[in-house]
Amino acid sequence: MELRVLRNFLAVAREGTISGAANLVRLSQPALSRQLMDLEAQLGKTLFMRGKRQITLTYEGMLLRRRAYEIIELVEKTRAEIRASNEEISGDVYFGGGESEGMRFLVRIMQQIQKDYPKIRYQIISGNSYDVTERLDKGLVDFGILFEPVALGKYNHVRLPGADIWGVLTRKDSPLAALEAIRPEHLRGIALVCSKQMLDENGLSNWLGYDYEKLNIVATYNLINTPKLMVEEGIGSAICFDRLISILPDSNLCFRPLEPRLEAGMSLVWKKSQVFSKASEAFLERVRTSLT
Repeated sequence: MELRVLRNFLAVAREGTISGAANLVRLSQPALSRQLMDLEAQLGKTLFMRGKRQITLTYEGMLLRRRAYEIIELVEKTRAEIRASNEEISGDVYFGGGESEGMRFLVRIMQQIQKDYPKIRYQIISGNSYDVTERLDKGLVDFGILFEPVALGKYNHVRLPGADIWGVLTRKDSPLAALEAIRPEHLRGIALVCSKQMLDENGLSNWLGYDYEKLNIVATYNLINTPKLMVEEGIGSAICFDRLISILPDSNLCFRPLEPRLEAGMSLVWKKSQVFSKASEAFLERVRTSLT
């Protein structure tokens, strides 16, 4: 498969019509149609369902769309690294990670490096541990930032300073707001919004001392912005990190820590076979120096 053809395939997937995509990629409609038919013949699969006015992706087409984005992203990342290899230290450092106040340590490293290497840029993609490790394994990011509980055995990693505290974000008119800390028995019968990673890695069950399925979990999340809105609207209380949401004095929200205290350490991880660009090497060296 040629990159040019994959880019044209993605244009058709976005536009939903051959004519719209042809204008975008500056090809005639017959030429673009031939490319698509050749691609389908090469793969032995039908990629589009062709209607009178619009075409839609088949299952195989949706799979190719996902892989095509990843292939093109990896090619662009590799091209940028090679171009920068014989120049001064510059280029992009790619991160995948969750949202946390603990990220401030790495942000300060970025700020230091910016002074010494102003041509280094950072590409940051937010997600939970599964999103991050998937991109890390495919070479789409240089570093992942993972929070406990998570298995680290397959990666090189360094433990970063500090830890986030788990607790409950709730409305001030909730029964939980009257408590100084939240114990396992306090959560029974409470509508809860919970981190999917916390559930999948059994972190919540281990803290509870019983299976989390006995709780009333109404939603799961991997990023906190929408769950915050859900708490504000009274859908439920969110189990999340402290300091992740800025709670103003006039807010109707409050945060209560879990008891027994439950902390989540943070690690910077990378593939054991990772070949770093000069920019990524400079970043990792600065992190290691800051930790000594």
